[in-house]
Order: sequence, then structure tokens, then C-alpha cells
Amino acid sequence: MKDVAARAGVGLKTVSRVVNEEPGVTPDTVARVQAAIDALGFRRNDSARLLRTRRTASVGLVLEDLADPFYAPLSRAVEDVARANGALLFTGSSAEDPRREQELVLAFCARRVDGLIVVPAGDDHRYLIPEIEAGVATVFVDRPAGRIDADMVLTDNAGGTRDGVAHLIAHGHRRIGFIGDQPGIHTAAERLRGYREAMADAGLPIRPEWYSMGPTNPERVRAVLASLLSGPEPVTALFAGNNRVTVTAVRVLSHHPRPVALVGFDDFELADLLDPPVTVVAQDSPGLGRSAAQLLFRRLEGGADAAPERLELPARLIARGSGEIPPAP
Repeated sequence: MKDVAARAGVGLKTVSRVVNEEPGVTPDTVARVQAAIDALGFRRNDSARLLRTRRTASVGLVLEDLADPFYAPLSRAVEDVARANGALLFTGSSAEDPRREQELVLAFCARRVDGLIVVPAGDDHRYLIPEIEAGVATVFVDRPAGRIDADMVLTDNAGGTRDGVAHLIAHGHRRIGFIGDQPGIHTAAERLRGYREAMADAGLPIRPEWYSMGPTNPERVRAVLASLLSGPEPVTALFAGNNRVTVTAVRVLSHHPRPVALVGFDDFELADLLDPPVTVVAQDSPGLGRSAAQLLFRRLEGGADAAPERLELPARLIARGSGEIPPAP
């Protein structure tokens, strides 16, 4: 800083004000100091800044799986908000493992992140209480926290599924199958609830063999589909509980001898280019990330004592063709 001050012909305090973007410095002086900084390759010492401010200007984001297309726009939206607030973003995947989630969260806390955004894998987050009490702002996204009161940003999973199944019913379907994720996952349970509600609202029965919850790997989904599509009264339509189920269903149904209507929860790349294009219930993935990050930074900027907030974003039905196929005669 002494070298910068000498080159720019200003005092050390002026250099400090320019570096920290404080008021009280004329534009010409700012330009002169910045030119000296650029010429000398000056870099601010963030370790010293941490000791002074007790803030690291960093936040941690724990997702289920960075490779899942659903989380890419969510992560980018969080990063954009963090960057606008002068913060770095650290990201990790829990792989749907509660122990790994806890390890990642506590590792971020050990590195003194100012805040956390978590897609929970577990259902007990009391391990976070000491960190939250120590001042680490925490927002849960996509799924609620377990056994603690905390900020959360969710999608209306039940409402979105209800709209998708009602869309199939409106196109003449009465035997509608549902394939979902593990029943212990909040989003999966909510989507199953939406399916049940839509069928009940239409006065339609639900046979136990018409729905299945469990792992979404292609082998299981193929086996479930084979069962749903066979027998004397096979389903004429399918609601897929997430994008992984939908992709497998598209592959299976492309070889099926008769048309089967399909609506999937979550949009996915190239869904509009398939034959037929896939009708989906789309979540606002960027909106989830942006809302969670904005809520986090509001907490960091002085809203730590306010009551926890619960935000729920709507899902949107996008009719493209696969969900409008009528029942086979």
C-alpha cells in the first residue's frame, strides 16, 4: 500500500478508501490510485480483512448432485447473487447421503463461510444449531429442514403434480400410473400426494399397482413400466415423478406398440425436440436458487433476528404433445 500511495501521490488512508470502495475520494483520485494498483500488481490481503471484519465474503452451497441438470441453473443463480454481493461460492454434492451432507456443511463452517444454502439429504439438522447460533446464516432450498426452524425456499410440488395429472384426466385418461422417487424424500412424497389428490378430485380410483416409489435408476423404472403397461387393464397414461424417470420412460415408450400419454415433473434438455415433444411440469430452478440466495444475504445484512421464512414457488405445466395423447381405443 505504501508503494501504491507513493506512485499515486496520495496517503495510505486514500488507498484504503479506494480499495474498500469507501466514499470521500474524487473520481480523478480513484482513477490515479487504481492505475497505480494495476501497474504494481497490488492485491488486497483477504486474510487481514477477515481478521478485521470477521466476515469471509463466502457462502457454501450443498446440493444433491452437481451432475443433475436440475441443479445447474439453481447453482448458477446462487452464484450470480453471491457475486453481486461480493462473495465467493463454494459448492459440493451430498449424493443423497445425510452423513456426507453433514460432513460438507461442517467443512464449510470450519472454513468460516458467512452463510449456507442446503438442499437437505437428511431429516435431522439439529447438528447445525451451534453454527446458526454462532452467526452462520442458513437457508434450505428444494426441501425443508428437519427438526429445526429455518428459512426455506420450496416448489409447490403437490400443486404442480395435481395440475399435470388433471391435464391427463382432461384428455380422457382414467388409468394413470405414477412412478416416483424414494418415499422418504420430501419432494417425492409431495408429488405422490398431488397425484392422489388429482385422482380423488376427479372421482377416480387408484389401484395399488398403478403407482410405485423407490430408486430412480433405469433398471427399476423399466421394470415398473413393464408391469404398468401389461395385464388386461394397463395404464393409458403415466406421470413421471422426476426428470430421471421421464428420460427412462421416453426410451421405453418409444418402443411400445400403442401410444401412452406422458407428463414428467421437471423439464430437461431437448424435451421439446423429441417425438412427441414431452409435456412437463417445470420448476423454476433459477428462481429457487435466486430466492434462496437473496434471502440468505438479507439475513447477513441485518435480518438475522427475524422469524424464519417459508417461500413456495409455483410449478408450470408446459403442454408439448406427449401429455395430450388420448387413450387408445
